[in-house]
Amino acid sequence: MQATVGSNPTPSATSLRVAHVFDHASHLAASATSGDSGIVTNHRLSNDPRALTRSKHTQLSLGSHSQPYDGQALIADPIHGYISFTVPYAIPDQQEQTEKDLIDSAWMQRLRYIYQLQSAHWVYPAAEHSRFQHSLGAMHLAGRFAIHLYPTLAQIVRDVPSQPYLEELFRVAALVHDIGHGPFCHFFDHHYLSRFCLSHERIGQEIIRSCLGSVIQRIVRSPSGDFRSGERLDPDHVAYLILKDPRKSTKGYPRWLTMLQPILGGVYTADNFDYVLRDSYMCGVAVGPIDIDRLIHYTLITPSGLTLHHAGLPALQMFLNARMYLYSNVYYHRTTRAIDIHLQEIFGKTMRYLFPYNPLDRLDAYLELTDWSVIETVRAWRREHHRIKRRLGMEWAHVLNRSVKWKMAYGTTLPIPNDHRARFMTSQYLERHIRQALPRALKDLEFRIDLAHQDPRPINLLNMGNYQIFVYNAGTRTVEKESLQRFFEYLPAWIVQFRIFSRHHLYDSDLAIAAERVLRDHGLLEPCPSTTTH
Repeated sequence: MQATVGSNPTPSATSLRVAHVFDHASHLAASATSGDSGIVTNHRLSNDPRALTRSKHTQLSLGSHSQPYDGQALIADPIHGYISFTVPYAIPDQQEQTEKDLIDSAWMQRLRYIYQLQSAHWVYPAAEHSRFQHSLGAMHLAGRFAIHLYPTLAQIVRDVPSQPYLEELFRVAALVHDIGHGPFCHFFDHHYLSRFCLSHERIGQEIIRSCLGSVIQRIVRSPSGDFRSGERLDPDHVAYLILKDPRKSTKGYPRWLTMLQPILGGVYTADNFDYVLRDSYMCGVAVGPIDIDRLIHYTLITPSGLTLHHAGLPALQMFLNARMYLYSNVYYHRTTRAIDIHLQEIFGKTMRYLFPYNPLDRLDAYLELTDWSVIETVRAWRREHHRIKRRLGMEWAHVLNRSVKWKMAYGTTLPIPNDHRARFMTSQYLERHIRQALPRALKDLEFRIDLAHQDPRPINLLNMGNYQIFVYNAGTRTVEKESLQRFFEYLPAWIVQFRIFSRHHLYDSDLAIAAERVLRDHGLLEPCPSTTTH
């Protein structure tokens, strides 16, 4: 199905409009960096009398301030090299806030004490990085995305704000996108926040609006320049962007904002670009080539939405393969999952003593709740007089000392078709059937079923909601999405890492035989080839 422009145009009209976007994008990019349309860059000469005099005849300034590089600084990063960010001017504007103020806020600094990888750092010794470093990397990439997409976006949406404004909005949103995470990250979502029908993103939205809004509203420039007069960041727009829900309402939000949602929540984003690069690097895992520069270069905005030039599809394919490999070998590593199973047994009980609140009701206490605070508290519980705390402390000691309680007895990877009923099977259901298939003497054997779900690509590539991406076909000069289906048909939409864990390896063979029998009965494994005797 080809894209539509305006009121039911013909395909030729679509082609003309897309061609128009391409023809004018480079011109708009040039004007954006030269100061047209109210955009101020850091390279414009100034008549400010305070300007630094290089000679008797030459003055050099950045914006309206007097020193070269005034108002900017660099962060050295192992993944992206140097990350530029805004800081107060040498002669500060008392009304202005900068990225430095946001980065140095208590909520952002808290992320230093929340591991990026909740349990994998016990498996990969170098994976000690935090959500803080990842947030800085995501900020950098989101800004690159926004600057690159601005020329084509401005051709489609006439009321788009200035380029520095757009760049800064997405930098700020990426910087704070993980601000609501609790200790042990996604594990905390599944095993604690779920009881309140909350996610870290919902908590993050409240933190942005109630705790960081005043800082965000007073940011008036990006690393590339000043906003237009009167432009102010809206914390509600930032909160809207960090919620990764493809079905969320777009009512009341400007079109330029909703068209750019996939930068943070789509198939390839500033978020997953950074975590794939950073996590693989910090773990020492080689995931293969990831060509982010090519993917950003071949991404544009068309009347349909976020669009990838057909020449960028192989780079997207490489990226999705690398991401899938990382899930299989790092996030879902057998020992990582074994530790998570042990944590499931003690985490809920632990939190009832440490933080028995809805985080939205006690943000002041939530600010102090991190991986570090939890670990150091439970480490001392082994010496507690309180019987339950002492017992929990002993269990935590096994985790913290990497004395892995559960051993993998059997494991396999199951690609699940979209319509297969196995997508709805629970670990309890499979455990019951496997137990029935065990020899009578092992009916009471203690074991656990672990189903680690992964979605290498969207299940329905033609219906991704607000995060739909399109493909530009240079040959026909049309925009469509059907080629996504053809190009990624080989990549399964749903993969399950199926594993059985037991307390020891004595009955691995029995568990494996029973598991494969059940999986075959449910159509998840190929039947054993029959043997014919002549």
